[in-house]
Amino acid sequence: MFLKNKHSRIQEVYFSEIEGKDVQLFVKREDELHHFISGNKYRKLKYNLEEAKRLKHHTLLTFGGAFSNHIAAAAAAGFEFGFNVIGVIRGDELANKLDEVLATNPTLKFAAEHKMKFEFVSRSDYRTKTTSAFIQKLKDKFGDFYLVPEGGTNNLAVKGCEEILIEEDLKYDVVCSSIGTGGTISGLINSLAPHQKVIGFPALKGDFLQNEIKKYVITTKNWSLDTNYSFGGYGKVSEELINFINKFKAEIKIPLDPIYTGKMLFGIVDLIKKDYFAKGTKILAIHTGGLQGIDGMNTILKKKNLPQID
Repeated sequence: MFLKNKHSRIQEVYFSEIEGKDVQLFVKREDELHHFISGNKYRKLKYNLEEAKRLKHHTLLTFGGAFSNHIAAAAAAGFEFGFNVIGVIRGDELANKLDEVLATNPTLKFAAEHKMKFEFVSRSDYRTKTTSAFIQKLKDKFGDFYLVPEGGTNNLAVKGCEEILIEEDLKYDVVCSSIGTGGTISGLINSLAPHQKVIGFPALKGDFLQNEIKKYVITTKNWSLDTNYSFGGYGKVSEELINFINKFKAEIKIPLDPIYTGKMLFGIVDLIKKDYFAKGTKILAIHTGGLQGIDGMNTILKKKNLPQID
């Protein structure tokens, strides 16, 4: 087995902004599973790596943006377990200034240091990445490979995410998760106890995630999405969000990334302040990792003369 079965610790949150509210908040520290393959990426890659080995593949191919947590994790996993890894990266303009990109983009620099081979494609071509014609072009160029979808989400990824919750987590009433491609929340939904429910906090705008999640879950009940905390969409942040992330880390000693977990915790805290949850509710927030993205976001924030993430 490449990635072993692990259970992450749970940390109770005593945060000044929700002091006096009769609601308990806990964070499941999935970010501590692995230094580089952390959080939901650990879960999503676990069974995909096993399947790649079973099928006797030596090369993994996957997709992502220039600051993708998945790209970084896939590179680290391939490096650690002896796979060649090809990253199909959105933005063909990056190839024209690769030395500059690798000097200033911590995600792609990390991936390159872990021997990932890049294939930069235009944004229009990237939108066709799931078509058979596009995949065939990649096979013609690179030969045979094991394909891991963007964000890592497929049936095997959902299977891995079903292992996040364990028997000891039955005491929680509400489980919260950030959402990118929908694999993590699908695994959580499938492993819920009857008395529990899941609230997902999408990092992207739009309602398409409902249908994506329904492809993988065994029930349409006991879960909902709160789309009020995307801060304008994927990769969008505000000074208010950055200040929240820094305050949370200073008080609770838990770092949050600005794309996923920061927005989720902001949403949870805001809902607690608005008395959305019944008194006595025990909330378990899943920390899905993604901390490698902080350096890249700070580079962007610095250029905009905005506060940076501590």
